[in-house]
Amino acid sequence: MKTLTVLGSTGSIGTNTLDVVRRGAGQYAIFALAAGRNVGVLASQILEFRPRVAVLAEAAGVKILTEKLEANGLPRSEFPDLLWGNSALVRIATAPEADTVISAIVGVAGLEATYEAIRCGKRVGLANKEVLVSGGRLVMEAVAAHNALLVPVDSEHNGAHQCLRAGNRMEVSRLILTASGGPFRNTPKESLARVTPEQALNHPTWRMGNRITIDSATMMNKGFEVIEACWLFGFVPSQVDVVIHPQSSVHAMIEYSDGSVLAQISATDMRMPIQYALTYPERSGAPVPKIDWTQSRHWEFLPPEPDKFPLLQLAYQCQEAGGSATCILNAADEIAVESFLARQISFPSIYEVVSETLGRMPQRTPDTIGEILEIDRESRMKARELVRSRAGAVTA
Repeated sequence: MKTLTVLGSTGSIGTNTLDVVRRGAGQYAIFALAAGRNVGVLASQILEFRPRVAVLAEAAGVKILTEKLEANGLPRSEFPDLLWGNSALVRIATAPEADTVISAIVGVAGLEATYEAIRCGKRVGLANKEVLVSGGRLVMEAVAAHNALLVPVDSEHNGAHQCLRAGNRMEVSRLILTASGGPFRNTPKESLARVTPEQALNHPTWRMGNRITIDSATMMNKGFEVIEACWLFGFVPSQVDVVIHPQSSVHAMIEYSDGSVLAQISATDMRMPIQYALTYPERSGAPVPKIDWTQSRHWEFLPPEPDKFPLLQLAYQCQEAGGSATCILNAADEIAVESFLARQISFPSIYEVVSETLGRMPQRTPDTIGEILEIDRESRMKARELVRSRAGAVTA
């Protein structure tokens, strides 16, 4: 039986992970759950899965959680340990009681806990893009040094991971990541200045959190995936291509030196890559629909439009540059997306804020997680300054 700590248990990946556990017929136990501020959902999860520890982002949440658990009739003697803050995240990620950590906290908040879990040699199912985008070099050095098992949960990287099992890595010449194209795939570039947060959040294929959905709309999410793929699989940016595949059935492809291409294909259901991360190198039946090959289907593959989605190319440039560039990229993007959702800037201004932040921040080579977090903090401050300079450009 595997014992899990789930970082980000109330988000999309977290709730899907717990559904895999629920359907796993005693294959898994939950040691700890960590959430941000979604106390109601966390309370329900505690009542069902009975973790030994539960962590919230802030102390105020612990009081509310206590009240909710009491209101649901849970005796105090059956409460998990209720903790809060970053040090508590690190504690549950490194606890010897858990052999597996699912890293699904959105943002750089999950970086330190995930890094420390890796340093403990644990199995880590990685669904937090910021871990590798902000700290890829340090994280992968820790994986090698501590013999940890890092298995990607994102559907594209999970698909690449599966494809790369099929042959000699040295014979692979190219990795192809697919992208849905988001809600604005067919929207003219000149119309993007008028799109609303509600339109950008209306993803045609996936139901995800707000930030990742906006990043999908700008294709920044795919840029982050290019960066992650380079770290995970040892590619250089020029070896990673992106194609638009609106049907989201083919998640990744690898091309061998002789031109042969292997693809990973599955339903658009995150429980399959989550279960793969939990059971690798074995496979077991996943609670997801199978593709019905008796039904006709049409799959499209199209090149992305760099002029309409400039953040994708910016991600390539940052990975080529190395150092702190990708950390700055991620931090500035998070602030720009947050500002767009608050109607403080327009949709095209997301790129402008990110690009200008990169131009104004000094380039460094961080050697510790603390340095990465400091670069992240400084980049957010700079991005907020740039957002304020555009205040009033977008009306509610």
